[in-house]
Amino acid sequence: MYMKKTIKEQKAVFMILLSNVFIVFLGVGLIIPVMPSFMDMMHLSGKTMGSLVAVFALSQLLISPLAGRWVDRYGRKKIIIIGLFLFGLSELVFGIGTNVWVLYLARILGGISAAFVMPSATAYVADITSLEERPKAMGYVSAAISTGFIIGPGVGGFIAEYGIRVPFFFAAVIAFVACLSSIFILKEPLSKEELAEIAANAKQTSFIGDLKKSLHPLYFIAFIIVFVLAFGLSAYETVFSLFSDHKFGFTPKDIAAIITISSIFGVVVQIFMFGKMVNKLGEKKVIQACLIVGAILAVASTMISGFLAVLLVTSFIFLAFDLLRPALTTFLSKAAGKEQGFVAGMNSTYTSLGNIAGPAIGGILFDVNIHYPYLFAAVIMGIGLIITVMWKEKQFGENL
Repeated sequence: MYMKKTIKEQKAVFMILLSNVFIVFLGVGLIIPVMPSFMDMMHLSGKTMGSLVAVFALSQLLISPLAGRWVDRYGRKKIIIIGLFLFGLSELVFGIGTNVWVLYLARILGGISAAFVMPSATAYVADITSLEERPKAMGYVSAAISTGFIIGPGVGGFIAEYGIRVPFFFAAVIAFVACLSSIFILKEPLSKEELAEIAANAKQTSFIGDLKKSLHPLYFIAFIIVFVLAFGLSAYETVFSLFSDHKFGFTPKDIAAIITISSIFGVVVQIFMFGKMVNKLGEKKVIQACLIVGAILAVASTMISGFLAVLLVTSFIFLAFDLLRPALTTFLSKAAGKEQGFVAGMNSTYTSLGNIAGPAIGGILFDVNIHYPYLFAAVIMGIGLIITVMWKEKQFGENL
């Protein structure tokens, strides 16, 4: 399965894959600053805005298992191209939309595109890297995601000076450009024989079958941690700005500075340290360390005060989450063997479940007590840590 390409060719392909992932999350991030203005312009309620977020995650959740199977059946390249095209279309439709149902349609298309791009790109990276190279490669993928989120809001705020709808059109253009470049540069990493073999297995499976398969101890424990990660991170990020405003009186500029600095710190460590950490400690110990640090600092967040203290704690919480994501992805790709599409698809499914549940429960707990979301997130991560103890060395290969 590992493609024998020249180093130059492999780097070019890898850069295109990273660019595709980066562009999707850049597009997601750059519309964030204009959403309040868009909300006012369209006379949308807060409930509607929340529903638009939820429908994206829900459509991604429903499509992810199917997309994972299609990645194995039809090939990585085709699904990447379709995903990028759908992402560009979703941004274009949202930009020209004047009716709330058009906006819902755009968000549904966006969720489907995310379900297509991430599993196919992850499976592609797994195909073109050796087991030794994979942790570092997955770290770069995670860094591309984080960097897109970091740069996106700033770029969106700048572009919005030319019009509230312009960021959506910009996102559509870069997505279509990425789609075209992928058509001409990317090549299917698997041979026709390998695809035929995987497709034959895929025909014997179904959505329910995939869900049942994900309950196998080899996968399920890691998928639960994927859910815990998505749940904890989405709940933390959803409540963070409200928490900072209510407890500390931070301005939007203060909050943006904390998130940006924390994210950059996480990206730098991912790029330069993640591969070395996994090679030295193994995925299991890295995951456990991240869960321990995340749980402790979530509790600490309820006790601290002052801009610098919040910045320091937030930086390390973000780092824990940023390292946890590629560590889990690497573990799953190693456990998957030839079923990269299935595993990547279910990875996306459990992530979506966490992204739906985290903000909803975090918001409810916030209304009861502003500290409860963080304390609850700490409990969830503690449960995740206990679950990892169930991992048996002999089940997971040499690094676990």
